[in-house]
Amino acid sequence: MARNRKKTKNEVKGFSSYLNNSVDFTLLITVLLLLSIGLVMLLSASAPSSLQEYGTSYRIFSRQLLFAVAGLIAMWFISKFDYRIYQRFYIWAWILSIILLVAVLVFGTESHGATRWIDLKITTFQPSELVKILMIIFYAGILVKNRDNLGKYFKGLVFHVLFLIPIIGLLLMEPHLSTSIVIIIVCCVMMIIAGCKFWQFLVTGLVAGGIGGIGATVLYLVNQGFQEKFQYVLTRITTFIDPWKYIKDEGWQVIQSLYAIGSGGLFGAGLGESKQKYLYLPEPHNDFIFSVLAEEFGFVGCLVVFILFAVFIWRGVLIAMKAPDMFGSLVAIGITTLVGIQAIINVAVVTSSMPATGMQLPFFSYGGTALFLLLCEVGILLSISRASEH
Repeated sequence: MARNRKKTKNEVKGFSSYLNNSVDFTLLITVLLLLSIGLVMLLSASAPSSLQEYGTSYRIFSRQLLFAVAGLIAMWFISKFDYRIYQRFYIWAWILSIILLVAVLVFGTESHGATRWIDLKITTFQPSELVKILMIIFYAGILVKNRDNLGKYFKGLVFHVLFLIPIIGLLLMEPHLSTSIVIIIVCCVMMIIAGCKFWQFLVTGLVAGGIGGIGATVLYLVNQGFQEKFQYVLTRITTFIDPWKYIKDEGWQVIQSLYAIGSGGLFGAGLGESKQKYLYLPEPHNDFIFSVLAEEFGFVGCLVVFILFAVFIWRGVLIAMKAPDMFGSLVAIGITTLVGIQAIINVAVVTSSMPATGMQLPFFSYGGTALFLLLCEVGILLSISRASEH
């Protein structure tokens, strides 16, 4: 017994022994490049809107820069923490997610027909951004705890999916469909990587999707309140099918986005030379900032950004593969999937490859707290890279 106990202690290496290890340098440089390009593009895209709304071209940029600096500091400190600490509180991560999503429904402020933000006076806070990383920590923890049952249908797939239902339900009450989709995808990827059977997801997804689709259709037809709350979903789908039919209202933004992307050509018009950002493209510094990037830097500029995101995903997957434990591996794959999925959806929306979702482009789109939390997530990824096998 003593021998076995001694062997276990030797096998479990303390994180303090990893503190002198370097972080994944390639990932760090990639993040800094994405952030730098993102800030430059935000300054260019937001200048006209900022001038019109605040009387200065630098108000939106300076605010984002402040959160970027704070985020970089937080990223560095978090990279020094033992990521395994989060595993102890994985249940609390789920409970806190519920509390935050209830709080936004009770105390949140409405904007564009949705209640997604809490006004903190000095800034607005979108709880769903924090819920994303909390759900990654929760699922990493619970999947490690139940690793022996993951191949079973009810004790594996069904049991773990049940924890998603209240989270998604609260998000749909805001309503916040895009974040719901992202969280579902990220958590499902983590469950499959952990050991849940893919065919079980496929069959269950088809059945649940069919039942949900029929139920939502019936509810939409008989419930006027449901119609009013989710009319925007139907509107976005019909606009996606034929945006030029709705060119004066719902289709305006995506059409202006396509004009911007098309006029960029191979090398673009040059930094600051976008025409669509001059009040043609609504909020060009937010969800549609990629359109301004395409107009000013063309196909070559877009390709550079695609390559940087691809490198980010590559290094994230590599960190997950080399992580010393299952928890670190799942957290790393969760964060990597989160960033990758958001980037893919955003680009798909601005190129009219899928209906508008309100999805931000990581490191680029305006949103101080969202950027701060994103850099904190990168800090966790860098922490795992310190402990990874070198």
